[in-house]
Amino acid sequence: MRFMMIMFPKGYENAKPGTVPDLKAMEVMGKYNEQLQKAGVLLALDGLTPPSMGARVTFKAGKSKVTDGPFPEVKEVVGGYWVIQVKSREEALEWASRIPGSDNEMVEVRRLIEITDFEPEIQKEIQKKFGEGAELGQQ
Repeated sequence: MRFMMIMFPKGYENAKPGTVPDLKAMEVMGKYNEQLQKAGVLLALDGLTPPSMGARVTFKAGKSKVTDGPFPEVKEVVGGYWVIQVKSREEALEWASRIPGSDNEMVEVRRLIEITDFEPEIQKEIQKKFGEGAELGQQ
């Protein structure tokens, strides 16, 4: 099972362009990331720039509209993520519990949709369209 662990640092919604984590926090998180890698469960990870450097694309009546950040109505923003592959939700939560987070951080853990989540007929259609070994999100 693949899970995404999503980091929500409080206050990051107001971070100025160019804001990055301090070196000490990077070192501590780097040790955790090494543990994930050594355990063979890490598939991907990245930190994200603050919303002040981002943009949103919204859709209405078949047309898209780009809005540059920051976004005043935002209360929580994603600061980074990990994608891990583990045997169970409990194992994913155990890894998330080990994250060296600070008092101003929260991590949400969500399972990625897998082909096996679909009815067998839909699975066959997906495999026919994208290939026998097709996995969602990896075409």
